[in-house]
Amino acid sequence: MIILYIVLGIIGLFFLMQFTMVFKMRLQKGKTAPDVSGAVGKAIQRGDKVLLYFFSPGCRACRPMTPVIEKLSKSKKNVFPIDISRDMSMARKFGVMGTPSTVLIETGKISEYLVGPQPEEKLRALIA
Repeated sequence: MIILYIVLGIIGLFFLMQFTMVFKMRLQKGKTAPDVSGAVGKAIQRGDKVLLYFFSPGCRACRPMTPVIEKLSKSKKNVFPIDISRDMSMARKFGVMGTPSTVLIETGKISEYLVGPQPEEKLRALIA
């Protein structure tokens, strides 16, 4: 019986950690985008609508979404796929705690913060 309580406790802890992560990331919504350099920083400073997609190569949930974002980034100039294994500082600035995460910035403010895989239609609607 004690083993059952331990297993249930571990499962409950796992779900609590997931909920906390998603909650903290969504608290970023409405805040001013942090100062970043490069093409991303320039697009944000211009006040453009910018879509940032944070992923990691080993992330299974990222695999179906990454080709969609890469295709969008070729047709839309303000879509930026960011590999957190190469650019962890950018992920930290935006408060990314898990992948895949998608951040939409409009007029210098974070207007949408999505955690987990998103359908292509939703991504296209965000950047349209």
